Amino acid sequence: MDRVAAQNMGPSSHGRLYPPVEPFDARMIDVGCGHRIYVEQCGNPAGRPVIVVHGGPGGGCSPVMRRFFDPGHWRVVLFDQRGCGRSVPHASIDANTTAHLVADIDRIRTDLDLGPAVLFGGSWGATLALAYAQARPEAVSALVLRGVFLGRRAELDWFYGGGAGRFWPELWERFQTPIPPEERGDMIAAYHRRLFSGDRAEETRFALPWMAWENALAGLDTAGPCHAPPDYARAFSRLECHYFANGCFLDEGQLLRDRHRIEHLPAVVVQGRYDMVCPPVSAHELARGWDRCELRMIPASGHALSEPRIAAELVRVMQAMAGID
Repeated sequence: MDRVAAQNMGPSSHGRLYPPVEPFDARMIDVGCGHRIYVEQCGNPAGRPVIVVHGGPGGGCSPVMRRFFDPGHWRVVLFDQRGCGRSVPHASIDANTTAHLVADIDRIRTDLDLGPAVLFGGSWGATLALAYAQARPEAVSALVLRGVFLGRRAELDWFYGGGAGRFWPELWERFQTPIPPEERGDMIAAYHRRLFSGDRAEETRFALPWMAWENALAGLDTAGPCHAPPDYARAFSRLECHYFANGCFLDEGQLLRDRHRIEHLPAVVVQGRYDMVCPPVSAHELARGWDRCELRMIPASGHALSEPRIAAELVRVMQAMAGID
C-alpha cells in the first residue's frame, strides 16, 4: 500500500525536509527473469548507507523521498521495485514476488558494496523492509518504518472488505460501483479478474478506481479525484492487486512470527494515529515486546508520507540517527 503524493513539503532541518538533491549515480541492474530495476544514489558517496523501500507494491520511488536525509551524512539509495517506476518490463507480474524483491535488495547491496544499511520504508515498504531484515539480519543496521502493514488477511479485509468503508461509505460505494453486486464479497478477486483481463483498455479503466480508493483515504482529509497517468495507475493497481491476491507471498502472520530474528536491531516506527489504510493496531503489535523498537504515534495524522507531522517526525528520526542536533 502507499502512493506518495508529497509536494511542497518545506525546506531543511529541525523536522523539515532538506532541499531537493539530484543523484550522483543512476543505473539499471539486471536481476534476471527479464527484469531490470532502476537504482539511484544521492547524498554522500562515503556516508552511512540507507535504502529507501517504497510502498505499493507498485508505487515506485519519488524525488521527494531523497529529502528526508542530510545529504552530507547519508548515502541514500532509492530503487523502483520490479514492474514499476523506471524498472522494466513495466507492470509485469512475472517473477514478481516478495522473495524476488528481497533478493533484489540483496543484489543492490552487493553491487553497490554497501555493507549493513538502514532500511527506511513505509506501508508496503515497511512490509518489504521487515521481510528483508528477517531474511538477512546481518545486512541491516537499523529500521525506520512508517504506516506499518504486516501483509495479514485481517489488514486486507479491513481495507478491501468494508472495514474502512464504514468510515467513508460514499467512497466505498464509489469503489464498489464498477463491480457487479454478486462479486462484491471479494473485491480483491473481482478487481484482479479485470486488471488481468488481457484487454489493456479495460485494465486501465479498472486501475483508476482501485487506485482512487486508496489515494482518497491516505491523508487525514480525503483527497480529490485521482488524476494519475493511466500507465502509472495500471502498473500500481496490477502489482498491488497481484500481491494482495496472493497474500503478499508471505505466510499468514510471518512478520510477527519471525520478529525474533531482528529484535537485536534498533527500530523506530512512525505511525499516524488516524491511519485508515494501515490502522495503528499493526504498528502496536509489531512494537510490543520489542525492547529496541520505539513506536511514535503521531497525532492528527493519517497514512501518507506527505502528512506534515509524519514527514517532520521522519526527518527528526533520521537527524537523531545521524547525530544531528
